[in-house]
Amino acid sequence: MIPYSDESQIAADFMEGFEVALDMQPVQSVAIIGAGNMGSGIAQKTAQEEFDVQMVDREAQWVERGQSIIADFLSEAVERRIFSPQQVEDIQSRITGVIGTENTAPDTDLVIEAVFEDFDIKTAVFNTLNEVCGDKTILASNTSSLSVNDLSAASGRPDRFVGLHFFYHPAKNRLVEVIPGQDTSTETIARTVQYCRGLGKVVILCKDRPGFVVNRFFVPWLNEACLLLQEGIASAAAIDAVAMKAFRIGMGPFALMNLTGPPIALHSTDYLAEQLETPRYVGAENLREMVAAGNQWDIGEDTDCSEEAAEAIRVRLLGQVFAVAGQIVDEEICSMEDVDRGAKVGLRWARGPFELANRLGMSEAKAMAEDYCELANFPVPESWNRDDSFDFSYVDLSVDGSIATVTINRPEAMNALNETVVDQLGIALDKANENDSVDTIVLDGAGKAFVAGADVKFFVDKIRADSFPDIYEFTANGHTVQDKLESSTKTTIALTTGLALGGGLELALSCDYRIGTRKTQFRFPETSIGIFPGLGGTQRPARISGIPAARWAVLAGNFMDSQTAADLGLVTNLVDIADVDSTIQSLKAKGKPANKYPGKPSNPESKVAMFADAFYSDGNIKTILAGTCPEGFDLEDKNVSRQMKSLSRTAPIALSMACDLIDAAGETELPAGLSKELANLEAIFSTADALEGLSALIEGRKPTYQNL
Repeated sequence: MIPYSDESQIAADFMEGFEVALDMQPVQSVAIIGAGNMGSGIAQKTAQEEFDVQMVDREAQWVERGQSIIADFLSEAVERRIFSPQQVEDIQSRITGVIGTENTAPDTDLVIEAVFEDFDIKTAVFNTLNEVCGDKTILASNTSSLSVNDLSAASGRPDRFVGLHFFYHPAKNRLVEVIPGQDTSTETIARTVQYCRGLGKVVILCKDRPGFVVNRFFVPWLNEACLLLQEGIASAAAIDAVAMKAFRIGMGPFALMNLTGPPIALHSTDYLAEQLETPRYVGAENLREMVAAGNQWDIGEDTDCSEEAAEAIRVRLLGQVFAVAGQIVDEEICSMEDVDRGAKVGLRWARGPFELANRLGMSEAKAMAEDYCELANFPVPESWNRDDSFDFSYVDLSVDGSIATVTINRPEAMNALNETVVDQLGIALDKANENDSVDTIVLDGAGKAFVAGADVKFFVDKIRADSFPDIYEFTANGHTVQDKLESSTKTTIALTTGLALGGGLELALSCDYRIGTRKTQFRFPETSIGIFPGLGGTQRPARISGIPAARWAVLAGNFMDSQTAADLGLVTNLVDIADVDSTIQSLKAKGKPANKYPGKPSNPESKVAMFADAFYSDGNIKTILAGTCPEGFDLEDKNVSRQMKSLSRTAPIALSMACDLIDAAGETELPAGLSKELANLEAIFSTADALEGLSALIEGRKPTYQNL
């Protein structure tokens, strides 16, 4: 595979010239027009992320209904212990009900229309908003089908207009499609994307074409299932069963249509048929009759069908997806990586179309695509004019003035590090380091996580295959990549504004600075899964925060919220979300730190620092490793009992080795300490406990360690 290719960056081509100052004013206030299921969901998610929200509708009863929908969802979240009652109260307090579009606050930063999918109704809303809202207000439409360019032209402010397609349910589904119109300004795009990222969304930036990205292949997929049923190939239950197996999904097309409503499927597929001039997409007669009768599919439970029928279903449904995915890439709507991302995040497919094609084998997948193209009477996409597998890019590099931003873009896997990602990251960092115009490198992760560690399955597979050299090579390559940050002459900044676990946290610690927000969460989970943190996790925390604090963080695998991480010095700059970009500019002006490794917590007087210093002292560590509470500490104390409980769940060998390596950090220079980590890899990965801990994590069970 080619790890990084400038030629393959369709998204980068689309964003050519997309260079906006990092100190632009972020979106802080949002209004949602329409308090139905989608509108209330967008309002809820926006308020959850601490934006001020107006939820607007024509009448009080509809605003109240929207508030009731939100209350029901949040009540369920309390029952499931996702939110506390106080958090729910805070969320609801940030949502202001407003009656009448004309009463939207003029100084609102972003207004999202989420009304009925009718062009005239939407344009009437935008005409009112254009009169009411200030000059800087961005107008957005949550349309799933209408032309963004047409809506933009009718809005009165095409430069401050954008399509913003959320997926149901907006408070849960992490995907959003951002669709600029032909006149949308780069600042509008940037502020909108920034808002979406503030919601923790996975953003697909795409061109304005019918169906955008996900619906372009998903809606015809639903209709194709209807045609298979209409042709008598198999029952609805059998078609669902074959589809679930072929795509590794939890619900088949008929069950999905029943969930979202057959009328939506019919409207969407007829729209695509008209806009794309593709008769194959015209709603199947059985779907049309279903909608006319106001019924849902009677799926039943009989999933039996012949092998021939099952193969016909599989080939048709896969071929349709392959063919249309190829069209999306050919039309440069978005990159193939984003097509796959849309399927995995928005639809919760295990693999996207192009990943499925690679897994099946190119010849078989290509044949399926060609068969469907013949059936649908459209040409085979140029994307399928190939015999080799598709190569994927998971690391993006962009340069804005003197700032290079390197983004790990694998949000469907929480940006987990695998061989490909590490290779591509190294290449991107080389490009940034070699660019004489760059003086600052910003390391970021797409979606809600920075990097959620390394790909655990890789380690399990290699252990079972007795391929330790592959583990060593992967880890050593990780050290090499980190050194590109550690030794860089540029100022390096990690945007740890979300979750950073294990290898992700280790990667961040190799940067000069780490910017955190209230959403920041850190943890070293390694000792609880049978290994030690081998990408500098035993070395850099000790040099940053001191050995007792490093023991607290690494040995027991304590979760660290943003303030705790800042108190220990693992976060160097804790700021509000709205201040992240200005903080980058400030650190850029400041340059590299005078002392990157102070060897003590940033706030030695904090509770966590004082506890770590006392509990994990040199005098106590042997007692702790023996599983005994140190003298002078009361097991009735919740903090103490929590430590002992966490330590009891670790693998003894991993715990001991991690402790020894942390101790070594106080006696060696950083390169020598990192070499010790690598030198101990085989010893830890050859243990039975390592395989047990890593396997248990994948299997979702508690490990049983035998100290072997």
